[in-house]
Amino acid sequence: MLLALLLAEFLAGVMLLNRSEPPAQVPLATIVDQPAATGPASTTMQLPGGRHAQLIALGGAHSAPLLNRIAAELPAAADAVSRFWGPDWRREIVIVATASDRQFAALAGGGADIAAATTAERIVFAPGSAGMSDEALRIVVRHELFHHAVRDDTAADAPRWLTEGVADYIARPADAAAAADAATGLPSDRDLDTPGPTRAQAYDRAWRFASYVADRYGPPRLRALYVQACGPGHSDVATAVRDTLGADLDEVLADWRHWPQG
Repeated sequence: MLLALLLAEFLAGVMLLNRSEPPAQVPLATIVDQPAATGPASTTMQLPGGRHAQLIALGGAHSAPLLNRIAAELPAAADAVSRFWGPDWRREIVIVATASDRQFAALAGGGADIAAATTAERIVFAPGSAGMSDEALRIVVRHELFHHAVRDDTAADAPRWLTEGVADYIARPADAAAAADAATGLPSDRDLDTPGPTRAQAYDRAWRFASYVADRYGPPRLRALYVQACGPGHSDVATAVRDTLGADLDEVLADWRHWPQG
């Protein structure tokens, strides 16, 4: 029950915004809500693998405490990304905690129902994410850090359900994936954009499929599938599955529906 509540909290709040983005390089100092502020407050921390993260608070009572919680999660999140993807990913990480919905919309294009989003320049947290439990925030940090890490290796027209499913494989508790329902098959990108149960179920199915591939074929093959199906000049999913997993998509989906019993 606790896990179900945690996942419900997560699914209600996080979605990567791949379809449309705000103008690049929005000056942070121009959107600080407090007129007397001289600019955003920023700190830098070192991370494993020679990386460092710039943590920027945009005012308000909750953005700085939220960044402290995010900072506590970042080393383990970076390790999780590197274990799956390898060491070759972005060295510079910029994380912004906004103080208002207006700031979040300006930087990430996000609405009030989204906890965080990754753009080309930064990971942006909405003010409502300050109310998330530590467990749910841990999932969101890992999810968004993976998106940030592989941003340069992900095509703009990549199948979002697969990018989200792999991000969730990195982020969510591994032993829960088998509980998600696969009976209705793979989700569509449209499902991810439909609020309510449709979106939650789409994320669950995408996560479960990625977890199945990692379990049956190994994490390196899941990474290879991501690269071929989501990278620049990517193949269609059926071709990528056949090339990386050595089986037709219909065969893989049939086995997935019976996993982990099959």
